[in-house]
Amino acid sequence: MEQQRVEAPVPIGNPDGSDIDSSGSDYVSRVKNLLFRRMLVGIKDGRFFLGAFHCIDKQGNIILQDAVEYRSTRRSSPSPMEQRCLGLILIPSSCRISCHVDCSIEEQLSLLSLNQ
Repeated sequence: MEQQRVEAPVPIGNPDGSDIDSSGSDYVSRVKNLLFRRMLVGIKDGRFFLGAFHCIDKQGNIILQDAVEYRSTRRSSPSPMEQRCLGLILIPSSCRISCHVDCSIEEQLSLLSLNQ
């Protein structure tokens, strides 16, 4: 007996009905280049998270794999930063203040053009 494969139609354009321009696919390809790279993300309360970039959604929320949280300790200790391993975390875009990717200078310059 032969099985039939049914494919769901792939929507063309944005959910609001507008067409995707060529720069949209350029953004996607640039973000794909960031997959599994080490990323350092700072948030408003002063903490930093270091982990492998896993994904980003339309709202700008970032998911990091194998993340480690770093925060400053206010008490006197030999190490000014305290760390703890977290695993898979979601960082809301509303909390994020900085984002740094571990890559070459040429790649950093090409990523800066995302803002244009």
